[in-house]
Amino acid sequence: MSFPLRIGVQLQPQHAPDYNDIRDAVRRCEDIGVDVAFNWDHFFPLFGDPDGAHFECWTMLGAWAEQTSRIEIGALVSCNSYRNPELLADMARTVDHISGGRLILGIGSGWKEKDYDEYGYEFGTAGSRLDDLAAALPRIKSRLAKLNPAPTRDIPILIGGQGEKKTLKLVAEYGDIWHGFTTAESYPRKAEVLAEHCASVGRDPATIERSSGVEVDSGVSRGEGLDTLIANAEALTSLGVSLLTVGCNGPDYDLSAAEALCRWRDSR
Repeated sequence: MSFPLRIGVQLQPQHAPDYNDIRDAVRRCEDIGVDVAFNWDHFFPLFGDPDGAHFECWTMLGAWAEQTSRIEIGALVSCNSYRNPELLADMARTVDHISGGRLILGIGSGWKEKDYDEYGYEFGTAGSRLDDLAAALPRIKSRLAKLNPAPTRDIPILIGGQGEKKTLKLVAEYGDIWHGFTTAESYPRKAEVLAEHCASVGRDPATIERSSGVEVDSGVSRGEGLDTLIANAEALTSLGVSLLTVGCNGPDYDLSAAEALCRWRDSR
């Protein structure tokens, strides 16, 4: 099974106190031909001023669903700890309908301790959070099957992570898309482990779309580092990655790297 080459942008919802900057960035993503616009599911910035401006994930996705007409949207990724699994399924179904069937349900086990502490969630351990994710995924699937009205499509589940014992096993069992947070160097080993988990559950690993971030040089906006950007993208696609995503920070949301990747995609 082959997947089309797609370009994603993670519009990081930080350091943009005027939401109009984010709204404009989403519009520009659609204008330049980006395939998927992601945000992330945190409550505080991940870099820069740790108490800087920041917006919430899922209410934003609802706004994106209304604003856009072509691109797919989703979180890279939702934190399983922050919402009851049945509630998350209902939220995803609702955004799916608002968008006309363009939502990707990205999910992971969570890791940012400040989010947990400030918002009153139990942080636990990496292992306990993964166990919680393992318990949540079948509940999400079950609730999606019960909702009325039903989702407009089988909402793709993107699972983020690369842990060999638990995370990749969950990808084999439940994932439609795997975002491994890998490089071209680390990807082959993780893909091999994923294939082993797929064999254990009787699944063809080729049915799982592969997703990865592409490192962006700070000089891309000035036309510098484009060769490296494209070389990194070529290396990942040669390994079977078909969804390539670049991160973009507020308030400017410079889309130069995304534009370059869209041109490269269209030239292939």
